Amino acid sequence: MFELLKEQPADKILMLMQAFREDPREQKIDLGVGVYKDAEGRTPIMRAIKTAEKQLWETETTKSYTGLAGDVGFADAMFGLLMGDAVPRNCVAAAATPGGTGAVRQGFDMIRMADREARVFVSDPSWPNHITMLKHLEMHMQPYRYFDSETRAVDFAGMMEDLADARVGDVVLLHGCCHNPTGANLNATQWQEVIDLLLKNGATPMIDIAYQGFGDGLDEDAAGLRMVVSQMPEVLVAASCSKNFGVYRERTGLLMAVAQDPVRQKANQGMLNHLNRQNFSFPPDHGARLVTMVLDDPALRADWEEEVREIREGVLGLREQLAAELQRLTGSDRFGFIAQHRGMFSRLGATPEQVEAMRQSHGVYMVGDSRINVAGLNARTVPVLAEAMVAAGV
Repeated sequence: MFELLKEQPADKILMLMQAFREDPREQKIDLGVGVYKDAEGRTPIMRAIKTAEKQLWETETTKSYTGLAGDVGFADAMFGLLMGDAVPRNCVAAAATPGGTGAVRQGFDMIRMADREARVFVSDPSWPNHITMLKHLEMHMQPYRYFDSETRAVDFAGMMEDLADARVGDVVLLHGCCHNPTGANLNATQWQEVIDLLLKNGATPMIDIAYQGFGDGLDEDAAGLRMVVSQMPEVLVAASCSKNFGVYRERTGLLMAVAQDPVRQKANQGMLNHLNRQNFSFPPDHGARLVTMVLDDPALRADWEEEVREIREGVLGLREQLAAELQRLTGSDRFGFIAQHRGMFSRLGATPEQVEAMRQSHGVYMVGDSRINVAGLNARTVPVLAEAMVAAGV
């Protein structure tokens, strides 16, 4: 049997990680891996999570299964964080998943079970896993224009022109905030125009939100999602806790199916339970339990919100420093988009050849499409990146 299997192409980011590890230079900079790093290059355990973990160790009495959808307390806590009062709780079915990736995969499976001919409209560019999962599932994928490589902003006219082709039964995949890989986000007016278009053509939105709190604030980053769920008849939402709670390895995510008609909630919940059962049965609980404890405890939540603010402002400060340093070196404000982007990522607009030149000359490692993880920088390495960009002719 194994002789019939074909070797799969290597993951580009994992290859980049390996090359970085093998580079003997002390001054090398890793801007490829999509995890938050502090000024010392560490991915720390958040204070509130550490406290909750100690409390859990002292009070937990069993490691038995929770339920097919995970603990309902986790779904309730995440509903409040994401939805606010945008939609009644009894309109939302929810199931815990192994990370945001698991939520996206379960969402795609739910779409496929509803309609095998459904097309999923995906931004160009998008998170690579979106594309590889859809290909693996042999689902119909339709790219839509999103990023203007000249202005490094949203190509909204192109986006709307492409989404006009969506129809009833199709799904439009949107990034809730901090678009990966570009860092370019829709504003409130643009969100409303997208909603109006989807209401007109009957397509269903699916929102992947993985960086809430890392852009402009917890509520600000959820504003687009809340507009969508309050106005659209049906929405799928895939949420990740990896970044904003720092529980990467605990694989903590949630898939929500929102229907304005609460009668649909029971059937949707049954479908989410079924999908979990067929894939991994009971979802992991440890990370979800910690997130629930943090969100439900006023003191822990306040400390968590403060640390998220510190992270957000730290990343924004790095963006502003990099934009200012590039302006100083070039005498041009053409890199001002870096300070305008939000979240951990920005796409610089460099060619693959320029990316390679920066790696060779300055030990700067980034994905070939010039996506950088801004959180991989610090005050010392920002000037190094700026010098590398100028030397490479970006």
